[in-house]
Amino acid sequence: MKTRRQINRFALVAVSLAASIAVVGISGCGMMGQSSNMVAFTTQLRGANEVPANASAGNGSVDAVLNKDTNLLRWKVNYSGLTGPATAGHFHGPAAVGANAGVALGWTGPITNPMEGSATLTPAQAADLTAGRWYANIHTAAHPGGEVRGQMTVRN
Repeated sequence: MKTRRQINRFALVAVSLAASIAVVGISGCGMMGQSSNMVAFTTQLRGANEVPANASAGNGSVDAVLNKDTNLLRWKVNYSGLTGPATAGHFHGPAAVGANAGVALGWTGPITNPMEGSATLTPAQAADLTAGRWYANIHTAAHPGGEVRGQMTVRN
């Protein structure tokens, strides 16, 4: 037969375990909420993606993350094989794949490889980006309309 002291000890251990599980569960929910406000985007930059397409051997990538709470967009660009130095780089939109659009957000400073940037988007810009209606474009003297381009898509 168990003594009263053993029963109290068992009850204390059970309450402590339940409290620990509740704290971990609540912390986990908070972490899930924090990460769900971030959306990652990516694209591959190619001359064939330009409209009209070109035969450039250049290529590259853009990876970006949008904080949906603050609309802060951060991006990283890498490229190589262009016909010459990059003269400009931008995000264009709104535009579907295969369509052209004006500059939605320019990349400030010299266009270097690699490069990073950030900007706070308007709600309309964030909505267009999230809906897949932005593309990244790098321009050169040989291709003033754009040498390499890629549609920004949500990364899974």
